[in-house]
Amino acid sequence: MDLKGIGVAMVTPFKENGEIDFGAIPGIVENIITGRADYLVVLGTTAEVTSLTDSEKKALIQEVVSASQNKIPLVIGIGGNNTAKVIAEIQSTDLSPFQAILSVSPYYNKPTQEGIFQHFKHVAEASPLPIIVYNVPSRTGSNVEPSTFIRLAEEVENIIAIKDASGSMDQAQQMLKDCAPHIQVISGDDALTLPMLLAGAVGTISVLGNALPVPLKEMMHYVESGDLKKAYGLHYQLLDVINLIFEEGNPVGIKALLQSMGLCSKVVRLPLIEATSELHERLQKFLEASLHSL
Repeated sequence: MDLKGIGVAMVTPFKENGEIDFGAIPGIVENIITGRADYLVVLGTTAEVTSLTDSEKKALIQEVVSASQNKIPLVIGIGGNNTAKVIAEIQSTDLSPFQAILSVSPYYNKPTQEGIFQHFKHVAEASPLPIIVYNVPSRTGSNVEPSTFIRLAEEVENIIAIKDASGSMDQAQQMLKDCAPHIQVISGDDALTLPMLLAGAVGTISVLGNALPVPLKEMMHYVESGDLKKAYGLHYQLLDVINLIFEEGNPVGIKALLQSMGLCSKVVRLPLIEATSELHERLQKFLEASLHSL
């Protein structure tokens, strides 16, 4: 799969009673598609996947597939800290609507680098779809070191990319320098999308893209056309809202922004707590101030 461009890690909308708001899904998907995002990630971290039951996951997949109407490629998130369970979930899931699997590095267990390598090797060998390794050490408690990913990319044919949310440009540049040209490095941090693109990343998997895919797509266009002044202008225009949506955690902030846009409620599931009224007001002010500039 060509992962160039803007991928969006889609939220799971909830009603006030905590049930999935299936009625809100078409509007969110349409906002992403009309914003010219390049692909959509279902059941990623932003989807609160650890708070969903197996039956809810299946129903959510069906609704997103129906709403997208084959207008946009789909990636599915399947990962965890039990290697055998991840493989079983891959084998029991209907993967026909999807082009790739985004699989998070094992969390909580804190495996060694060899453990991380063996985990992804076994998962990739069992998967009929290509694997995107997801490195997010702030959540998992362990980092996929560049040398580990480079080894995976060299030795495991089915691993095609990494979504890097390590926050380290040094780490990203090491992989960009040493990986084979066909291996794709993707930004996993909205605040680092532009620096990552300029370093050679193929694109981003964005949280902000749920709400504002258009300026992200425009920023990528400016990078491709060499108009870095306009690219940096958009980057700094978006930086404040990016910081806001992560201030109280993800997807707490992005859901508050989506509520301000009338796309879904800001309800999240415990142990997350919905955005404070103060944060929601600041996001609303951002929207009002940027209405004609973004």
